[in-house]
Amino acid sequence: MILSSFRSFLCSDLRRFLAIPLTLSVVLSSGLPHPFLASASRLVHQYRVGYTSVQSLSLSVMAFSQSQFPPPPVAKKVEHTMEMFGDVRIDNYYWLRDDSRTNPDVLSHLRQENSYTDSIMNGTKEFEDKLFAEIRGRIKEDDTTAPLRKGSYYYYERTLKGKEYVQHCRRPVPDNKAAPSIYDTVLTEPGAPEEHVILDENIKAQNHEYYRIGAFEVSPNNKFVAYAEDTKGDEIYTMYVMDAETQAPIGEPLRNVTSYIEWAGDEFLVYITMDEIFRPDKAWLHKLGTEQSKDVCLYVEKDDKFSLDLQASESKKYLFVASESKNTRFNFYLDVSKPEEGLKVLTPRVEGIDTTVSHRGNHFFIKRRSDEFFNSEVVACPVDNISSTTVLLPHKESVKIQEIQLFIDHLVAYERENGLQKIIVYHLPPIGEPLRSLPDGHAVNFTDPVYSVGSSESEFSSNILRFSYSSLKTPSSVYDYDMNSGISVLKKIDSVLGGFDAAHYVTDRLWAPASDGTLIPISVVYRKDLVKLDGSDPLLLYGYGSYETCVDPGFKSSRLSLLDRGFIFAIAHIRGGGEMGRQWYENGKLLKKKNTFTDFIACAEYLIDNKYSSKERLCINGRSAGGLLIGAVLNMRPDLFKAAVAGVPFVDVVTTMLDPSIPLTTSEWEEWGDPRKEEFYFYMKSYSPVDNVKAQDYPHILVTAGLNDPRVLYSEPAKFVAKLRDLKTGDKILLFKCELGAGHFSKSGRFEKLQEDAFTYVFILKTLNMI
Repeated sequence: MILSSFRSFLCSDLRRFLAIPLTLSVVLSSGLPHPFLASASRLVHQYRVGYTSVQSLSLSVMAFSQSQFPPPPVAKKVEHTMEMFGDVRIDNYYWLRDDSRTNPDVLSHLRQENSYTDSIMNGTKEFEDKLFAEIRGRIKEDDTTAPLRKGSYYYYERTLKGKEYVQHCRRPVPDNKAAPSIYDTVLTEPGAPEEHVILDENIKAQNHEYYRIGAFEVSPNNKFVAYAEDTKGDEIYTMYVMDAETQAPIGEPLRNVTSYIEWAGDEFLVYITMDEIFRPDKAWLHKLGTEQSKDVCLYVEKDDKFSLDLQASESKKYLFVASESKNTRFNFYLDVSKPEEGLKVLTPRVEGIDTTVSHRGNHFFIKRRSDEFFNSEVVACPVDNISSTTVLLPHKESVKIQEIQLFIDHLVAYERENGLQKIIVYHLPPIGEPLRSLPDGHAVNFTDPVYSVGSSESEFSSNILRFSYSSLKTPSSVYDYDMNSGISVLKKIDSVLGGFDAAHYVTDRLWAPASDGTLIPISVVYRKDLVKLDGSDPLLLYGYGSYETCVDPGFKSSRLSLLDRGFIFAIAHIRGGGEMGRQWYENGKLLKKKNTFTDFIACAEYLIDNKYSSKERLCINGRSAGGLLIGAVLNMRPDLFKAAVAGVPFVDVVTTMLDPSIPLTTSEWEEWGDPRKEEFYFYMKSYSPVDNVKAQDYPHILVTAGLNDPRVLYSEPAKFVAKLRDLKTGDKILLFKCELGAGHFSKSGRFEKLQEDAFTYVFILKTLNMI
């Protein structure tokens, strides 16, 4: 019937369409067979003969319209009134929040949403399976990480073909008296020291839908291992200690702990627990073999804006317990040779001063940030006179000191300048000699125009720096760098199977002008033989822009499935992140938060204006606080995007930040503001995605959540979707997918995560008619 009508149309008098571009759009119903397309295309070709003026007659298929699918779930409305400062907000979906995760009505609604999503995506399931196979096919399934020497052993992780999780392994160093060298390799041939599998996560995960090890710490004498496991995705861990050789358990497990664990010598552990709102608030000292009830509480942080952190010095002689808010951080130290003496103050609690500490020889080293030294300085103080400080690296307005790493003879600074990362190596005087301002260091050189660099654990007593490197076209790599000679050796580069060739791709940095004239960096990558840069290319724009987090341009092999289909991938390094220094963050938080959203819109407009894409080809993606970004810009400029993916999005900003019983709320008042104050209340309400949904035509949207998520309650995206369904106009698809057995970071298996990528990519490709 459809083909017959089509044929009649083509046989009609086409002369009135001469020189007029003509597109015939056909909406496919779920039952319309795909052979229709081939037949229709043949008819177009057949009836073009003799009508040479009709050169732009074409057929497009609008294959993603709401009208062709069953109706979506409709959440019931139960009016919940909230009033503050004379302002009344009505939340009809407040009932969707159930902290017990057991309410049958709530679970039923979430399952209906998942079923609806499955029904919408059912027609592309075969393609999704093929795409997943393509993505998985790039992974070298049986592989090992670059071995790291710790004393007399090399430690590494192994993956096995077909297995979701890793094995934690080690091999003895053949000659452990020899100094480490960048040229060292692990011998595996017959007669070499035997490999020992310390822990196989695949065995541990067998009886769990979700499994994640958040800490794996080896004792200084290499005899014991402490590890923390989460079997729900709620980030509440159980800590186990075992003999590294025999795997025999040492004592009983420690329950309800965080993943912050460090050894204090070979007989003690320090760990951190959380309060009822999941705030890390207590530090404990545990002696091996004793009951948890006998553990000594080292410190309790009572201010609910502060949370505890824990780290060991590179020298392993001290542990540091830090208490931090978004603007202040102070530190205690524990001498691991005298753990019974408990914690002592190293840096005092001063509002607006942020300190991170470490140790070498007879000095503590302190990276210190303040309003005056906003990009940080590095100072040192004697262990026996912590009030006497010497500036080693002074503050610079254009260079942010992000992190320092200590060695027996060197200090390494991880810096940022003009949005790019740098590694600078400084030589230190021998231990015992006075410390003074350090002379200029030497930089490690990198080749890509934009890239990502990360610090890695290294041997404190050696001259070898280990770091990770990747770019948007360079797979993740591990290097050992000789800080004396300046020579670096590639120890490991992730294999990318399936014919990947980095030379096919181009990566670059662009600068988009924001509404106030600020230039916003954008990192881009594309395949140079497929992209035309004429405005017709599909583009996926990613953003985050919160917590001073730096979203540096690193490699992701699954992304190749978009690039190899002609996509451009771009990262908008918007304010609220830390890519351009501390002030970049300050100008995208609190009462300047809207800069984050307008920066992202400016980046999108720049990419369109400069022919990287068009409104009909531009898709956007963000996760968590990046999901807030996506929700906000969808309300502000729904016309600008074809499709959007909001992963575990923080979208109910005002309601959440008014509720101190919700995890993270109290500690984040310094990030978003405290809406119990009128100025912050109305400012936050002006951008909060749930509060600003209105009757307008939104693009295609995919929203995800995790039922056990402690960071962003599943109810936030659930409410956002329910309100969008009620108010949005047009027939674009809105999908909601809630993982009922996972948390903030979705499923835990390495292939399961690839499945999530495949699903997201299929959604994007489907909205663009590219399947």
